[in-house]
Amino acid sequence: MKILLLFYEIFIMVPLLLLITILTTSTVIIGGLIGDASFWGYYPPKIWSKLFCVISLVKVEVKGRENIKPNESYVFVANHQGAYDIFLVYGYLNHNFKWIMKHTLRKVPMVGKACEAAKHIFVDRTNPKAIKRTIEEAKKTLQGGMSVVIFPEGTRSSDGKIKKFKRGAFQIAVDLNMPVVPMTIDGSYKILSKSSFFVNPGKLTLQIHKPIIPPAEGFDMDTLVEESYNQVKSGLKEN
Repeated sequence: MKILLLFYEIFIMVPLLLLITILTTSTVIIGGLIGDASFWGYYPPKIWSKLFCVISLVKVEVKGRENIKPNESYVFVANHQGAYDIFLVYGYLNHNFKWIMKHTLRKVPMVGKACEAAKHIFVDRTNPKAIKRTIEEAKKTLQGGMSVVIFPEGTRSSDGKIKKFKRGAFQIAVDLNMPVVPMTIDGSYKILSKSSFFVNPGKLTLQIHKPIIPPAEGFDMDTLVEESYNQVKSGLKEN
């Protein structure tokens, strides 16, 4: 069985995923240049992400979609177990958004250009001025029901367990007094960990928790980070 799976991944899955990735990034780049980035930066990647899961023999379960409204802007925060987190959120959240991502992803061939065309938000955490620019850019983005998604751990988990949330990831929510929606991702580490090159077919779960609504006097950063962390952690099987 393992030999058949290995054969499938090398000779069927990888070529198919490479093909649809090239087609999707090309569509986003061209569409973003001549059309509405809110459309081209979301719907083609959404289809791409679903195909990625199907071709990878990955099943998906989503819980809590009723907790969010279609035309409202949110700051989504989620744990980051592995590479398939991207496909899970893009394909199955069902809410238009922009990623807030590390500036180094600009250098990824095709993908970096597609992210620029889609108007995703790059952040350079080593430069305070750049972080300020990121927040200003996010303020312009969070309008008309557009949201942002952040992985506040900053990078993928090395062991599948949730790590400490960085405060800076919540600065946008604090500055704009935006509702924060914690999301729990589970199963991604087992499917493709940070140190693995082969996919293990399995199940991904996305649990969307209830929004944390800013109080009248505004968010307290420490309280917001702690509450978000606890909600995300509560949805993990290890707990």
